[in-house]
Amino acid sequence: MKRSTQSGLLIAGILLIAANLRAPITGVAPLLSMLSESLQLSTTQAGLLTTLPLLAFAIVSPIASYLAKEYGLEPSIMGALSIIALGILIRSSGSVTALYLGTVILGCGIAIGNVLLPSLLKRDFPARIATFTAVYALTMGVGSAIGSAVAVPLAQFHDNGWAFSMGSFIVIPLLSMALWLPQMRNHTQPSEDTRGLPRGGKVWRSPLAWQVTFFLGFNSFISYIIIGWLPTILIDAGYSASQAGAMHGLLQLSTAIPGLLLIPVLGRLKDQRGLAFSVSAAAMLSILGLLYLPQLAMLWTVIFGFGAGAGLILGLSFISLRTDNPHQAAALSGMSQSVGYLLAATGPALVGSIYSVTNSWETPLALCASACGLCALFGLYAGRGLTINGQQSAGSEKVIVVS
Repeated sequence: MKRSTQSGLLIAGILLIAANLRAPITGVAPLLSMLSESLQLSTTQAGLLTTLPLLAFAIVSPIASYLAKEYGLEPSIMGALSIIALGILIRSSGSVTALYLGTVILGCGIAIGNVLLPSLLKRDFPARIATFTAVYALTMGVGSAIGSAVAVPLAQFHDNGWAFSMGSFIVIPLLSMALWLPQMRNHTQPSEDTRGLPRGGKVWRSPLAWQVTFFLGFNSFISYIIIGWLPTILIDAGYSASQAGAMHGLLQLSTAIPGLLLIPVLGRLKDQRGLAFSVSAAAMLSILGLLYLPQLAMLWTVIFGFGAGAGLILGLSFISLRTDNPHQAAALSGMSQSVGYLLAATGPALVGSIYSVTNSWETPLALCASACGLCALFGLYAGRGLTINGQQSAGSEKVIVVS
């Protein structure tokens, strides 16, 4: 096989892997009302469909790099795709038990992919990490946008409704597995700076590391609440299910755009305090807009998507900017991902519980706006041009996303 063909297949495989890492989860949100009615789920139970994958991320993420070390990157990624496909198949079989079990299984597969894909980029495109990180972030956003936009139409197209719609997502991992087969002759171990190396004690005792972790954690907390509940919020505000699904797709696309704009310039800034504060403030403004001016929901959706997406890119970039070596970056990556996803996992179910009691989105959205304020505060600290060892300014370091 020609080298250009091999390279093309590798890039196509990487982009399809990226498409698996959000769409099977975010595509559920437009179907929540249909699911709740069909299976008699409370809002708290429906919120678990977003919470369970996040818990899987927090638990499985530290294990993923050890799987790759034991079996190689390529087989581990193929295993992750197989787990995602199995989870989608079980989740769409029609019962409440299968719905939750399948959600947990596909969450485990996505967690493995989340951890190993950056290592793949570092191995194959070491001189273009920022560029390919932006491209795969955009791919995740586009995949999520398409999934959200077609979820309701697919459900209306078939007698099995939501089950058929959710089951249709199996096309993504199956196609990814087919394109990934040529890579299976390789058994590369993960690169050193993306392994879950255990020497991270200093990171856990660092105030700066906790500031980075909480910036990422609160950004994820807010993001997954809005991702999980935006269609329901919009339907309650008077929008149709199809309109809500389309705007949910627009949200996913908006979260990907900052990757193209921010990653190339982050390493040139002396510090990122102003940027971190501004994107968190934008997310707060959009949430208040959804609460008080829902007729402009499309505008608020775009602003929130951009702010939350930029916050994620910033937080991931802080992992390399605030550390002094690849081993320390790996330790901070594991810490921020585990703690951050645990914090994020509380959001959707908590908001569902509050809504069940109050039958109003006022308190849940006020909670999200407050969390944006905390995110902005931690951003002012995490964005300083320092490293954990405090030995040099981090403003001129190269940005390498490792988580």
